[in-house]
Amino acid sequence: MKSAFKKLNTNHYSTDGGLLFAVMLCSVLSTLLIYSLSRNGIIGNSKDWLTQLFSMVLGVAAAFVVSLINYRKLARLWFIYAPVALFLVGLTWTSLGYTRAGADDRAWLDLGFIQFQPSEILKLAFILTFAYHLSHDEENMNKPMHMLLLCIHGGVPVGIVALQGDYGTAIVFAFIFGFMLISANISWKYLAAIPFVVAGAFAAVWFFLLSSFHKKRILVILHPGTDPEGIEYQQDLGLSALRSGGVFGKGLFGEKSDYIQLPEMHNDFIFTYLGQVFGYVGSIGVIIILTYICLKIFADSRVAKDRMGRFICMGAFGLMLSHCIINLGMVLKVMPVIGVPLPFLSAGGTAMVSMYVMVGLVLSVYSHRAMNYNVFYNEDEN
Repeated sequence: MKSAFKKLNTNHYSTDGGLLFAVMLCSVLSTLLIYSLSRNGIIGNSKDWLTQLFSMVLGVAAAFVVSLINYRKLARLWFIYAPVALFLVGLTWTSLGYTRAGADDRAWLDLGFIQFQPSEILKLAFILTFAYHLSHDEENMNKPMHMLLLCIHGGVPVGIVALQGDYGTAIVFAFIFGFMLISANISWKYLAAIPFVVAGAFAAVWFFLLSSFHKKRILVILHPGTDPEGIEYQQDLGLSALRSGGVFGKGLFGEKSDYIQLPEMHNDFIFTYLGQVFGYVGSIGVIIILTYICLKIFADSRVAKDRMGRFICMGAFGLMLSHCIINLGMVLKVMPVIGVPLPFLSAGGTAMVSMYVMVGLVLSVYSHRAMNYNVFYNEDEN
């Protein structure tokens, strides 16, 4: 026992403080923005900022706990959380599933005491299960049958959420799958085939899956100004809101009439309110922080002690980067509106906590890169 404690004391817990500070800074800013929206009378629910604050506190605690646990042990428990995540997503097709106000996909669950989006849990489950799959099959992954199994593994969550009508989340899953696969020992022949696969997948989705409404969302991006009173209205209003903030913004607490209001301004379009409040300077500052978070996650993948750790970080990198690109692309009208929140900033308890758990996985990889022993990890077991 004494030798165990002595060994424990010689290996100090370390964490990526820069990454944790950056995500907490975004969360605090998010809570402040939502409180401002509530106080200024722009959103009706005055408790949303408390939900955001509670989710941040819960998320930080979850990230800390997850960071202490060896990520390899978590990955080995795939047979527990993967079926649970798939089961919860499947419940969206029952009477428990519903379409959230302002959305057009049936991707939420209402269990009475809590409402949440189960695909957020599925994202985390997929990162862990796919990292486990890749780490155990990397030597054989370029064999056709093995690559087929990897593609099926990646295609299952993409297909499930697409059937829900949640095309934004389906794209996020595709990003995660792509970054994790490319970070493995994949042959250049498969890399060369990616553009053709993407083109074929897009054609199949366009002709067989997308409704006319979703097609119009894409076409107005290619031909701006063709439907300013309809599908383009929200994005055009969002651009006007960003411009109205000027260089330094209008401040957090003004009159309701001081701010341009648009649907989902506390959620998917939170960046438009941020631009009004803090102006061009604040908007660029937040983009820099989000870029720093993405690059920090990528950097942590380079110091991972094994391939599984690298795959987990690259999955988290794909998740974070895709959310940022898609959300900011929607706001800036270079991508269609597909309902993807801005990480750590958009309102939403499920998304906030799940993103913190994702950060916890990255911190686990970082903290265990040189540890030999702690309460949750023993090097001799591997």
